[in-house]
Amino acid sequence: MACIDVQHLNRSFTYYEKEAGYKGSFRNLFHRQRKVREAVKDISFAIEQGEFVGFIGPNGAGKTTTLKMLSGILYPTLGTAAVNGYIPWERKEPFKKQIALVAGQKSQLWPDLPAADSFYLNKCLYEIPDRQYQATLQELTELLGVRDKLNMQVRRLSLGERMKMELAAALLHNPQVIFLDEPTIGLDLLSQQSIRNYLKEYNKRTGATMILTSHYIKDIEELCKRAIVITNGKKVYDGPLESLKQYGEDGGSVEKGIEAIFHQEAEGI
Repeated sequence: MACIDVQHLNRSFTYYEKEAGYKGSFRNLFHRQRKVREAVKDISFAIEQGEFVGFIGPNGAGKTTTLKMLSGILYPTLGTAAVNGYIPWERKEPFKKQIALVAGQKSQLWPDLPAADSFYLNKCLYEIPDRQYQATLQELTELLGVRDKLNMQVRRLSLGERMKMELAAALLHNPQVIFLDEPTIGLDLLSQQSIRNYLKEYNKRTGATMILTSHYIKDIEELCKRAIVITNGKKVYDGPLESLKQYGEDGGSVEKGIEAIFHQEAEGI
């Protein structure tokens, strides 16, 4: 049985358009133009325990929406999904203790408090035993190089230091499934490499299942052997990362292969 099993997943959003200015606002009182956007369209895939999969697509492709459904934040419009045997949007306690979501553009840390306080809050929420908590915290912060920043206010940390703290907070309870949504966004090269090295080591040591979205192709190339490519909410590729090279004109670049797939999809080829 696959660790993550997704079957015909769909998610649409309803929104309303409004013209700019006072006239548009007044007209909107009496008539609103209702629109429906299909963010995810009939996506299916399966991921085995311990796999590290790259989830690739342009902005607005539906990557984050898919991860939010798999982590239980959003309900799907249609379709089914199972993560470690649980339906994510039922949000059962055992399920929530087995997963983690790290989002580069969202923070789970309290900005005006030291990261140590947020870590202790997570300890209480996940009911982590004292000895396990201390050992895991020491290991995470030392390997990520932020041990000396634990008692500093989060808002005073650099972006790279904050992202390392976010990663440590997400891994404190030793999750079996980890969703990584742009974890290296905006970071300098050294910080990106530091986070990649730790994720690679964590996956190898614990056998955790990981899905990574990133616009930095080096993240995908260093960490993932398999890629799922989506665009306009649809899955257009699912297979070995190396096989993407055959789609590119130069025949030797994963990045060119991905660009070729996006171009073919846009042109309807």
